Amino acid sequence: MKIYTKTGDAGETGLFGGPRVRKDHLRIEAFGTVDELNSHLGVVRTLPGSGAIDDFLRRIQCDLFELGAQLATPGDAAERITAAHVETLEEAIDRHEAVLPPLANFILPTGTPLAAAMHVARTVCRRAERRIVKLNATPDAQIPVNAIEYLNRLGDLLFVLARHANHQERVADDPWHPSRP
Repeated sequence: MKIYTKTGDAGETGLFGGPRVRKDHLRIEAFGTVDELNSHLGVVRTLPGSGAIDDFLRRIQCDLFELGAQLATPGDAAERITAAHVETLEEAIDRHEAVLPPLANFILPTGTPLAAAMHVARTVCRRAERRIVKLNATPDAQIPVNAIEYLNRLGDLLFVLARHANHQERVADDPWHPSRP
C-alpha cells in the first residue's frame, strides 16, 4: 500500500464509510486534534520519569485511537469509549491526587520536562474537547456518547499527572499571582 494517494490534493478527504469532506470540516478538526493529543502522549511516554505510568498512557493512546476512529466514521453506533473508560480515568485521578498537596492557587504549567509535556498534552486535550463540543452542536453529528466526558476527565487527569510528576521530583507547583497595576 502506498502512503500517498493524491486523493487529498484538492483539500478534501474521505470519511470511513462516508462522504468526502473538506479537510477543515469540523469532524476532521475533531479527530485530527484527538490524533494530535495522541502524538503528544507519545512524546510524554519517552520522557524520563514516565516509566511508572507508561502502560497506562499506552492504554489511553489506544482509547484515543478508538475515539478517533469513531469520530471518523459517521453513523458508527458502536460504543467504543464507555462509562467504564471514564471511570478508569476518575480512579487514576483520585489515586494520584491523594498524594498531592491541596491547591491554593492557579499554577503555571511548568516544572520537570515530564510535567511540562503533560501540561502541553492537557491543553491539546482541552482543544480536542472543544472541537468535539462544537461538532456535537451540528445537526446529525452522531458523537459517541461518552466522548466529551472522556476528554474532560482526561484533561483533568493530565493536570493531576503533571503535578504528580513534579511532586515525585520534589519540584513545587509554581503558583500564579495576578499582576497588580
